[in-house]
Amino acid sequence: MGTSTLSTSWPNPPRYSFNILDSLKVEVVVEKNPFELPLELLFEMAGRINKKRGFLFVSKVLGKHIPVIPAVSLVSGALLGARLLENYYGQQVDTTTLVEGLMNQEMSQVVHQQLIQKPFELPEHVLFIGFAETATALGHSMFSCFQNNAHYIHTTREVIQDFQPSITFEEEHSHAVAQRMYLSDDSWLATDAPIVLVDDEITTGKTALNIIREIQMKYPRSHYIVASLLDWRSDEDCKRFEELQSELDITITNVSFVKGQIKVEGAPVEKAEIEKNSCAEQSRGTSSIIKIEAAKWPQMNYSSIDSRGCSNNRPYLMQTGRFGIQSSDQYELNTYCRQMGIELRARRTGKALCMGTGEFMYIPMLIAAHMGDDVWYQSTTRSPIYPSKMDKYAVKNAFSFQSPEDPLVLNFCYNIPDDCYSDVFVFFERGTTEERLLSFYTVLNNLSIPNKYAVFFG
Repeated sequence: MGTSTLSTSWPNPPRYSFNILDSLKVEVVVEKNPFELPLELLFEMAGRINKKRGFLFVSKVLGKHIPVIPAVSLVSGALLGARLLENYYGQQVDTTTLVEGLMNQEMSQVVHQQLIQKPFELPEHVLFIGFAETATALGHSMFSCFQNNAHYIHTTREVIQDFQPSITFEEEHSHAVAQRMYLSDDSWLATDAPIVLVDDEITTGKTALNIIREIQMKYPRSHYIVASLLDWRSDEDCKRFEELQSELDITITNVSFVKGQIKVEGAPVEKAEIEKNSCAEQSRGTSSIIKIEAAKWPQMNYSSIDSRGCSNNRPYLMQTGRFGIQSSDQYELNTYCRQMGIELRARRTGKALCMGTGEFMYIPMLIAAHMGDDVWYQSTTRSPIYPSKMDKYAVKNAFSFQSPEDPLVLNFCYNIPDDCYSDVFVFFERGTTEERLLSFYTVLNNLSIPNKYAVFFG
């Protein structure tokens, strides 16, 4: 994938062109970049195995497809929180340190610790909603930068038994469109408090409009904020937001690191064209995966049901945000994560990779942030992406496996180079059968990482 700047002279907005696997060309026009963050700091491009949208802005700060220093992701959420205070509440916020934590990422751990000691204040109650699966940690890290008045929940693609979801909606461009929101206390919705919808990247904004319409039918209010790292809505897309505001008599405010527009030419990549660039898996035999049972954390006794109708009765963690969390819960969560980070740090032998699984991203990320230097974080994902060795392409290798939560769902992990890490720690919110873990364990066994740990919380 080649990248070139087409124009950077003011007043003409900067333009960039991305060639994706010689099949798609994405041109980006940057309209707003208030923190003057370089685009190459925020993302790279990749081809997505999806007929609805054949490209993907692969975040370099999110901790999903590309490994990051864990504190970088936590700081990016905090900077988005500062952007909310500036844009929506009109407050003056000194963002110098936060921006430096992204620009000079070796400083991110120090910046994050400073933020824990002195979080922001919210002038009123606000409900933050993070979109599954990619933005569950981003939404949580944005919520967690406030010391008061904040509530958080993330949407989910899981089906909880005997629990009627508060909201259901669709993510139209996704390969898994149905999303649900299971809020244990619906009183959080039954107010006029502003709702902040958090996503990593907005291309059309249809997902945000869908959930706003659903919420407004059941729990009407006057203000919504759509927060994202990247906002690529076209003029036509922005007009749809204006039309919904008029229709529902609401106000929608958008906040982001970068606002721009994109133009896409070409067709989605065909699999036959990219197979020659795929990284062939080579069996490395078997190795011992050490199982670690986390100390007892606060849990919620809900059961899930997969697409085959099979139940998992193991409890969920209380503090993930899946069923709702508030500002007063954050101190206890920070304490748990710090303690576990110190325990796991003692097992390290060198450079370590920590991996969240699916929607379970924030708690593993926060634990990883307490495991010392030279620790990197990423997560498994449902998102299918073409791997390629092309220069400046976001996904160099790919590994697929059956989801431990649902064997009919294919999961992936990306960008794990050979002979790079000494240790890998994979975090599972809930346990499952050895049979369901076998596919993922096979992938782990084939990685050239000497020491492998599977950490279970329930």
